[in-house]
Amino acid sequence: MHHKCITTALQIKWRALHRPGGGLLTVSTDCLFRRNRKLARQRWGAAVNRELLESLKTFCEDFCFSISSGDLLLLDKHWYVTHVGLIRLASRRRCRGILVEPAQQFCNSKDSCWAFRATVYKCRTCRGFVGYGDADPSNVSPLVHGAEMRVAETRAVNRALRKAYGIGICSVEEIGPFAQPPQSFRESKKRATQVANGNYGGPKVRDRLCQLIRQHQLDPNLVKSYATDFCGVKTLREATREQVEEFVTQLADCAEKDRNALLCQLNGYLVQKEGAA
Repeated sequence: MHHKCITTALQIKWRALHRPGGGLLTVSTDCLFRRNRKLARQRWGAAVNRELLESLKTFCEDFCFSISSGDLLLLDKHWYVTHVGLIRLASRRRCRGILVEPAQQFCNSKDSCWAFRATVYKCRTCRGFVGYGDADPSNVSPLVHGAEMRVAETRAVNRALRKAYGIGICSVEEIGPFAQPPQSFRESKKRATQVANGNYGGPKVRDRLCQLIRQHQLDPNLVKSYATDFCGVKTLREATREQVEEFVTQLADCAEKDRNALLCQLNGYLVQKEGAA
């Protein structure tokens, strides 16, 4: 009986540390879920309900996705996987290779319209899982205009990887620049305008700030806290035009290069406000 208990314990430990087709993990899925749950509640608060936590637990058990590593994002009460998360998953599962090639019949370089076909090979004998991705100026953020070809390639790879590993949720890179529903979008636009409204920056800078807040679904109040801290002033009305322009450039650069890091930085101001309260 004692021997049987030891054997069962070892089996549970092995299953926690190993995934089918993958390598050794540094933490068990239970530990990973607890860390993800804690971070999700810190970042998204009350939006993380029981249903979302159940889904999160499944993603931990099946794919070992990590929020802290940028594998998952919560947008409009839905989980989205990121390109980083999919590539990390493919690496853990020892993906054999990914073949990406343009779908010439759907490409038009003059209009910046691109489409790619990606094929994921999970193993040497795999016949391949195919996914298509397209991008043009109408379905990408203005911040990446001129990079439609790379966006289309990324979307194709994401779709192929989701098919190959049975991931039923959409990837962030596959959605358009405005993922919010109309009512939520109008409210966000109104808040963003209120944040940017004032005698600083001028209409052009103010409009770009509003656009960044809407496109990347940022919290206007947290952006305002970040802006005052960045400019070294108590209120944005005290900031000079040059300071605001520099802040907007910094915000756009952070949102494009690493949106997850930007969200973490903005959430830091939320934690400070809660601590002060």
